[in-house]
Amino acid sequence: MSALQDRNPGTSPAAFHLDTVNGKVMGVCAGLANRFGGDPLVWRLLFVLGTVFGFGSLVVVYLAIGLLAD
Repeated sequence: MSALQDRNPGTSPAAFHLDTVNGKVMGVCAGLANRFGGDPLVWRLLFVLGTVFGFGSLVVVYLAIGLLAD
């Protein structure tokens, strides 16, 4: 059994959860880093670049993830 399953016996290890402990704003990027791997800073930079070059569309995606997850 993995450590994640030991801490959360009723959840799947593949499920996405916000990481409010390690997160800066709502824990979205830290949760994505936990789920898909990588550093939360990289996810934050991807969201910032996507927001700048996507004319703010990722702000809506970020807020939707933050409000609907967990």
